[in-house]
Amino acid sequence: MRRAALALLLAPLIALAAAAQPQSGFELMAPETQAMQRDDTANPGMLWVQEGEALWQQSGCAGCHGDAAASMRGAAARYPVYDEARAGPIDLAGRINQCRVERQGAPALALEGEPLLALGSFVAHQSRGLPVAPPADPRLAPARAQGEALFRERRGQLNLSCAQCHDDNAGRRLAGSPIPQGHPNGYPLYRLEWQGMGSLQRRLRNCMAGVRSEPFAYGAPEYIAIETFLMSRAAGLLLETPAVRP
Repeated sequence: MRRAALALLLAPLIALAAAAQPQSGFELMAPETQAMQRDDTANPGMLWVQEGEALWQQSGCAGCHGDAAASMRGAAARYPVYDEARAGPIDLAGRINQCRVERQGAPALALEGEPLLALGSFVAHQSRGLPVAPPADPRLAPARAQGEALFRERRGQLNLSCAQCHDDNAGRRLAGSPIPQGHPNGYPLYRLEWQGMGSLQRRLRNCMAGVRSEPFAYGAPEYIAIETFLMSRAAGLLLETPAVRP
């Protein structure tokens, strides 16, 4: 009897502790979609990874960094990082373009273009299975704070914030679909709705448009700030690139 009473008393605390743990959107997907992500022969995102591997060799990345499996292992787990030249955070796509321009003398790749998505997918894929580990760099604190403020800011004609969906109502359903916590541990990822690969910035723009708010332009510092916050919020989750989502 006492055990039953104690269990009832502890149940809310246990539920609260569980809710505080980051949960990947993978856990909320249908079993067939989970199976698609797990199987590299069925995961359509692997096509971009393979293309990225070819670009890694062709574009000269291998000349500086050598074998990506060794040199890029863990890289995606810690981005965005602080960049001296920008005096602020830089994301993985920005670093790839920075390397192209400054080290190779090549033009920057178009944001959200297929070549950059492919290279980003290939690089991030080298860290699949590693935990998200944002750097403990105090210089990132302003960007992280800005990102959190943007995450909690009500936007658009619907007057909704990211936090209202992905914090307050995570795990519930919206129009029949489960609401994830909104973690960035699978990007770039293949979204069945898009029938293609996309970056975190594309998803953020979709959400902003969904609440009838004007999205920022691709590459805007606001997106980098939001990603900086989201990666700290997702610390410990395993990277899944290329993830598959509905």
